[in-house]
Amino acid sequence: MKTFALPATGLVVPNVVLGLMRIQDKSDDEVRTLVNTARDAGVTFLDHADVYGSPKHGCERRFAEAMQLSSSEREQFIIQSKAGIVGDGPYFDFSYEHLIESVNGSLEALGTDYLDILLLHRPDALVEPEEVARAFDELSAAGKVRAFGVSNHTPRQIDLLRRYVTQPIVANQLQLSITHAPIIAQGVAANMQGLDQSVSRDEGILDYCRLNDITIQAWSPFQAGFFDGPFLGSDRYPELNAVVDRLAAAYDVPAEAIAVAWITRHPAQMQVVLGTTTPARVEAAAQGSDLPLTRAEWYELFRAAGYRVP
Repeated sequence: MKTFALPATGLVVPNVVLGLMRIQDKSDDEVRTLVNTARDAGVTFLDHADVYGSPKHGCERRFAEAMQLSSSEREQFIIQSKAGIVGDGPYFDFSYEHLIESVNGSLEALGTDYLDILLLHRPDALVEPEEVARAFDELSAAGKVRAFGVSNHTPRQIDLLRRYVTQPIVANQLQLSITHAPIIAQGVAANMQGLDQSVSRDEGILDYCRLNDITIQAWSPFQAGFFDGPFLGSDRYPELNAVVDRLAAAYDVPAEAIAVAWITRHPAQMQVVLGTTTPARVEAAAQGSDLPLTRAEWYELFRAAGYRVP
């Protein structure tokens, strides 16, 4: 498992993350098997959110009940959670009161004294960055959160926060897969009139994060689009799957490893967030952590997914 120093945190992290948004209905044994399989593969970074599960904090609580981590076991994992989504609306809330309440709820549900990283889950159109800064300062001073980041944010939204927040923004969790790669594809086809791929929708978030030492965490690495099913094995992507299968055979790895390797091969040094609850798929995906795809192979997958290379 490839690891790297997460900028501005002092943490050494794996480039594959286990997301735990779907464990609500899993048994203790199933949760333990999933998490321990990931750990044995080197995936010691766990991703939660207050809105995962029902009621609120449901998956965080399910994790804690199943794992029953001692203090020394807790230190073996990097635990990240997210706040800001109010599911009842739905709407978003980055107010001081909501962020403090959410983090305290996550800590109680997880049975831990601290989060390694807290992310603001989705942009709040009504954000008052001074309130975010106040919450971050209080959480940091109390030792409840050690590092802070965002999810699904644009460069200007991050800049607005950074004007007031004193802590570094260390991560931005963004949707990314071979077939859902606008953050990469736009730059490849920049300045091509009449091509939808060339339209910038995110203000160059990929390069912005690289320039500002913000680690991109790629969520839904196997999803074709926005929760419309996986592309691996799908008859919607015959050309792509033919390339994936050929490369999987050549490298003697599962198809999931190729999908992960396409992301980890990028020099932005991204993390891949797995959402599966199947231990075998975690093991398969982890094999893509440091798979050395060539440039030619990377671009072949990109073209096979339907993207234009001028």
